[in-house]
Amino acid sequence: MKSSHSTQFLLNWILIGLLFGIILILISGRINTQQQTSVDSYANAVNEASASVVSIRSYYSSQPENSSFPLQAQNSNQPEFKVRPNKGSGVIINSAGYIVTNHHVVANAKKIEVTFNNGQTLEAEVLGLDPDSDIAVITTRLNNLPPLPIANSNKIRVGDIVLAIGNPFGIGQTVTQGIISATGRDRVGLNTYENFIQTDAAINPGNSGGALINAKGEILGINSAIYSQSGNYLGISFAIPINLVLDVVQQIIDNGEVVRGWLGVEGVDLNAEMLKHVDLADIQGVLITDVFDQGPADIAGIKVGDILTHINKKIIRDTRDVLDVIAHGQPGDKIIINGIRERQSFTGQAILGQRPKT
Repeated sequence: MKSSHSTQFLLNWILIGLLFGIILILISGRINTQQQTSVDSYANAVNEASASVVSIRSYYSSQPENSSFPLQAQNSNQPEFKVRPNKGSGVIINSAGYIVTNHHVVANAKKIEVTFNNGQTLEAEVLGLDPDSDIAVITTRLNNLPPLPIANSNKIRVGDIVLAIGNPFGIGQTVTQGIISATGRDRVGLNTYENFIQTDAAINPGNSGGALINAKGEILGINSAIYSQSGNYLGISFAIPINLVLDVVQQIIDNGEVVRGWLGVEGVDLNAEMLKHVDLADIQGVLITDVFDQGPADIAGIKVGDILTHINKKIIRDTRDVLDVIAHGQPGDKIIINGIRERQSFTGQAILGQRPKT
C-alpha cells in the first residue's frame, strides 16, 4: 500500500515536470518567433525610408561644348547635339525639398530630372556642388517632402547591419543588405577628402547618391562608389558618412559653397630613400615641394625642402593628413606648424586662407 502511494506521488511529479517543460518550450518558441520576425525582416525600415529616396536622371551633351561642330541647321550634314542620360539616386534631406546626391551624378548636367517614389517626375536645379567631397545639393522647389530620419554616423560599429537603397542601372528602386565592413576609410583615391563607411551591401551604377540606412530606417550615409578594377561589384562599397554630408549640405544652403582652410603648399610623402638622403631616421612627415607665392605658408616662412611633422600638435604621416587638418580649419584660423629644416627642428605659425575652387 505504501509502495503504491509512493509510485503515484512520483508519477504526479513526473507529470508536473513534463507539463512545465511543455509550457517552457511553447513560451521559448513564441519568444524566438517574435525575435526572428523582428530581426529577419527590415520591411518597416525600408517602407519608411523608400519614400525619401529618389531617382535622378541627368542629361549631358554628347558633343563637347568646344567642339568644332556647333548646333547645325536641319539641312546640314554636320552632326547635331544629342543627350546622354546619366542615372543616379538622391535622398530628401529636409522638408524644404533639398535633395542630396553625389557631385558626379549631376555636375555639368544640362538638365536634371528627379523621380519620386510615387512616380512623380520634376525638373531640378543645382543649389550647390562640392567636388572635393563628391556631394551635391539639388532642389525641385517642391516643399513638404518626407526627409529621412538621421542617425549619428560617429556611433556606427563594424558589424552593424545596413541597407542600401537606390536605383541601380535605372531599373527602379532596389534594396540590398550588408554590414559595415570598416569605418574611416581614406586614401582610397576617390575624393580629395575621404572618410568613407565601407560596406558589403551591393552598390552598382545608379546607386550613387542613394541612402545607406540602418535597421531602424535612419540614414547613415550617402552611397558613393565601389572598389572595382572591372567596373563590376566585388563586395567593397563606400558611403560618405551622414555627419560629413550634413556639414557640407549646411554650408551649401548657407553660402552656396563649402569653405575650407588653405595653407598653400604642395608636398610628397616621405619614404625610406628620402630619409636616407637627408640622413634622418624614424621621421614621419611631408616634404614640401612647392610653396604658393604670397600664400599662407609663404607668408609664414615655410620653404621648399621643409619637412612638416606636426600641425596643431597632430602628427603628420602623409599628405592626406595635411589635407584633412587644414580642411577642417577656416580662413583666418591660426595654426602651429612643427617641422624639420636642414636637419634642425623649427616651429612656425600660419594664418589659413580660403581653399581655391577646383
